[in-house]
Amino acid sequence: MQEILKGILEETKEQIEKVVSLPELEEIRIKVMGKKGQLTEILKGMGKLSPEDRKEMGRIANQTKGEIEAAINNAFKALKEKAQEAKLRAEKIDITEPAKEIKLGTKHPLTVTMEEIAKVFKSMGFTLTEGPEIETVFNNFDALNAGPNHPARDWTDTFYVNEEVLLRTQTSPVQVRTLQSQKPPIRVFAPGRCFRCDTPDATHSPMFHQVEGLVVDEGITMADLKGVLDSFAKQMFGEETKTKFRPHHFPFTEPSAEMDVSCFKCGGKGCRVCKGSGWIEILGCGMVHPSVLNVGGIDTEKYTGFAFGMGVERVAMLKYGIDDIRLLYENDMRFIEQFK
Repeated sequence: MQEILKGILEETKEQIEKVVSLPELEEIRIKVMGKKGQLTEILKGMGKLSPEDRKEMGRIANQTKGEIEAAINNAFKALKEKAQEAKLRAEKIDITEPAKEIKLGTKHPLTVTMEEIAKVFKSMGFTLTEGPEIETVFNNFDALNAGPNHPARDWTDTFYVNEEVLLRTQTSPVQVRTLQSQKPPIRVFAPGRCFRCDTPDATHSPMFHQVEGLVVDEGITMADLKGVLDSFAKQMFGEETKTKFRPHHFPFTEPSAEMDVSCFKCGGKGCRVCKGSGWIEILGCGMVHPSVLNVGGIDTEKYTGFAFGMGVERVAMLKYGIDDIRLLYENDMRFIEQFK
């Protein structure tokens, strides 16, 4: 048995010297020292020996086992270091080589414009609010005093989901939801997407963005409306900007007006942007119609209010000199990167 142990030790050492990978080394360990390994089987048979022989053979077997374990551990350490060196060589980085260029994107001009508008109204104490893009016919038309015969209610102008639900054509339904959920004083603005059945061209898109504003309190007059919007125009387009209000008609405001600003390209002298007039139409506004206030249960004898709405695309196109609204939706990075 002593010769067998010696043979196992020598054979195992020879095999360990030849291994080139950790899996091969593990196979050798299992073959010799596993549950059914060569050395394990010999140790199991020592019970048949006499006490004297068992003591001597136990000493030799433990010595053999220790030498094999030491050889395996040394080989394991050497193979692990070799593998680590190979990995480091493979992953070596040439620090003299130029790094990959980090390309930063930029905000979309519509996002920039909406953030600028929001910043102005927040500075005047307005609170941001939002509403769903899928609206009821009641909130989009009836509650805003747009009767059954209003042309915008035609299916050729509006995307209907069914007879009672549609894609909102304006952000004005947020007015209705605000009046129904809040009590005066109210001072909110609501940016968001809107949808209409328009064929895309240089100035029209079936999807666009608006910013709605609503103020309701005691003693609100047209002077408050003009003061707020004049301040907005100066903060948005520059302190030299002038404003002009022209009578108009909207079913949800009375009186109603459209606001023009002095052309920020030519300073009011007349140019291609303002078509020689010196003025640019920027938004619609007016005093909230009593019928709209009644929908929210607002006492029209005590409270009055004003509302306004502007197209974000229009503001962006005018401010940045964009001549085709479709450029805002083509996601061409060559176009968007101009606004860094």
